[in-house]
Amino acid sequence: MSGYTPRTMRRIIGRYLDQRLEPPDDLSPFRYLVMDGSYLQGRRQAVIGIADPTQNRIVTGIYGIKEGEARMYDFCSRLAQRGLSPRSVTIDGLPQVHTMVNALWPQAVVQRCLVHIQRQGLAWCRHQPKRPDTQHLRQFFTRVMSIHTAMQRDDFIDQWQRWEERWGPAIVASKETGWTFGDLKRARSLLTKALPYMFAYLDDPSIPKSTNWLEGYFSRLKNRYRQHRGLPAAKRYSYFAWYFRLCRT
Repeated sequence: MSGYTPRTMRRIIGRYLDQRLEPPDDLSPFRYLVMDGSYLQGRRQAVIGIADPTQNRIVTGIYGIKEGEARMYDFCSRLAQRGLSPRSVTIDGLPQVHTMVNALWPQAVVQRCLVHIQRQGLAWCRHQPKRPDTQHLRQFFTRVMSIHTAMQRDDFIDQWQRWEERWGPAIVASKETGWTFGDLKRARSLLTKALPYMFAYLDDPSIPKSTNWLEGYFSRLKNRYRQHRGLPAAKRYSYFAWYFRLCRT
C-alpha cells in the first residue's frame, strides 16, 4: 500500500521506534480525567492510560508501569509540571492512586468508577446469596449505575445507613470465618469506603462516572499490539508512546 519494500518499511518504523517521545507540552486544556491501567501478556506487563472523555481523546499513557507504584507518581508528577491540572479524576479506587491524586492535584474532585464498584461488589455478594444481610447488600450494587438525581442519591444513602444500622454491628462483632463471610465483609467495606466519592457527577455532569472510555481504548490498543508480538522489549516503550500520540480516540 505504501509503495515501499518490506525492508524499507522496517527501517522507517525502526527509526521512529528509536525516538523517545514526551507528552505534549501544554496539558492544561484537559480538565475531566479518567485514569486506569490494564495488563498485557497476562499480568507480566501493564500500561497506564489517562484520558479526557469530554474531549473524546487520550491525554497520554505509558507502558511498563503498574497502578499505584512509585513510577506512576513520578510519571504523573511530570504531567502536572506540564500543566495538567484537572477539575476531576475518575479512578478505580486503588488507595495508592487516590493518595497520589490528592497529593498532586488537591483541588481535583475524585470520582470512583461506578462500574468497578458494581462489578466487584456483585462478585463478592455472589449471584444468589443465601444470607439475608448479603441479599440486601447485593441490591445496593445492582442500583449503583442507576442513580441519576440527587433524590435518588439521598434515598440510596438513607437505605444504606439503615442496612448498616441493622447488619453492620453484627458483621463487625462476628467471629465467623470462611470465604462467603469474608467476601461479605469485603463488599461492605468496599461500599463504606467508596460512598463519599461515588456521586460527584451529580454536581457536575461533565465528570465521568466510570472509566469505560479507557476500557474501550485499551481493547483497541491490545488488538493492535497483538500484531506486533515480535517487537523487541527495548522498543515497546517507544511503540506505546507513539500509539498514544497517534491514536487519540
